[in-house]
Amino acid sequence: MTDLDARLMPAKTVADALLYEGYILYPYRASAPKNRLRWQFGILMPRACAAQAGEGHAVRTEIVAEVGLPASIDIRVRGLQIQQRQIEEADGTGGFRPVEALDTGDQIWTTFDEAVEHQHDVTDLDVDDLVRGERAVEVSWDGGRTVDVIIDPSGSIAGRVVRTREPVSALIRVGGAWCVGPDPLLRVWVAVDNTSGAPAEATRDEALARSLVAVHTLAAITGGTFTSTLDPPAYAAAAVATCASVGTFPVIIDDDVVLSSPIIVYDRPCIAPESDGDMFDATEIDEILALRVLTLTDEEKREARGTDPRSAAIVDRCDALSEDTLGRLHGTFRSIRFPGGADGALAAGGGAPELPWWEPVVDAAFDPWTDTVWLGDREVGKGARVRLRPSRRADAQDLFLAGLPATVEGVFHDVDGEVHLAVVVTGDAGEDLSVSHGRFLYFHFDEVELLDGAAEP
Repeated sequence: MTDLDARLMPAKTVADALLYEGYILYPYRASAPKNRLRWQFGILMPRACAAQAGEGHAVRTEIVAEVGLPASIDIRVRGLQIQQRQIEEADGTGGFRPVEALDTGDQIWTTFDEAVEHQHDVTDLDVDDLVRGERAVEVSWDGGRTVDVIIDPSGSIAGRVVRTREPVSALIRVGGAWCVGPDPLLRVWVAVDNTSGAPAEATRDEALARSLVAVHTLAAITGGTFTSTLDPPAYAAAAVATCASVGTFPVIIDDDVVLSSPIIVYDRPCIAPESDGDMFDATEIDEILALRVLTLTDEEKREARGTDPRSAAIVDRCDALSEDTLGRLHGTFRSIRFPGGADGALAAGGGAPELPWWEPVVDAAFDPWTDTVWLGDREVGKGARVRLRPSRRADAQDLFLAGLPATVEGVFHDVDGEVHLAVVVTGDAGEDLSVSHGRFLYFHFDEVELLDGAAEP
């Protein structure tokens, strides 16, 4: 293990889950409709055919780091190269013919595209050098062809597996620029561009064969720390606002490690320790998928095992689930952070510090219809008039409400100690209906601006 491997180890499990997201989905068989159109995330096609296919040919990550001097940055770019696996059946004359599936009795061999994992490191990039000029590195993934014979239980040649992959090339560019302001903030960018040749009229499958798939970037800094793009500190907010990532989104793994992927996650993501292996669908619940796998017939499991080694591993793992393992998947306890801090003191009403949040006496300490929150030097509660300024990226639809006036209908405290305002948009056609049904919009208290003449609580 290299030093960079060790530094990136906390990010590896998350990066691997994103790398193979959607690789193959339940019921983990090639014949399933959902597994016939694949390769959905982070696709970089050759420039000539990207636009026609509705995909990009390049991605770019930009993030801000607070650095001292000397400082250096290490970059790792990862992705998948598609490998086409064709099953061919022996035709009885010494030749072979392509088939979708071949049943040898002990296994069903299926024509199915596989993936070859690649990574490329650009290391020891001095910050001063990056500011003076970009570092460009050419990357190539070799093509190839292999043939493996399929032997049936009787010892006869039943067919063969032919694997082919096309060569893929790319250009990685890394650069940096100092941000305007008194703080030592550096804007770092990493760009990856598919430079493979392909005709503009190529089909999607032909273009995919020369594409980089599930491309994502890992970065580690020495002599500095990265700044969150999701929730930057006030002194770095202006610098972060100048960043323009394209096709990927950077999040903090550790203070000195960033993961930028085509799938947006929160800062400091992690894989639940109860998960024993990847199901290739991180948005689904492992327990549900495991139980569904157990409902597959023996014939369906044979096909799943013959579809891909990774789907075979899922079936084998689910078949071997112990009662304890399944119990862990069903649910677990996490440590609870009380709204008042480590001592458990409640934020509202000075409630008892020792009781957990679900106790009725604790819940009774809050009343959203009479509770208030301070916005600057004003105390705001039900009836206050505000203007919406969504900024936390919780929901893209919130952006449609930016700048609209609203009325506060309640002040809600969650179990993590955060305060949210329940509001209805002023003048909305369904305003009265929203109030009568309690269907409010919720914004953090720092996402609103108090209007002059607002009603006092």
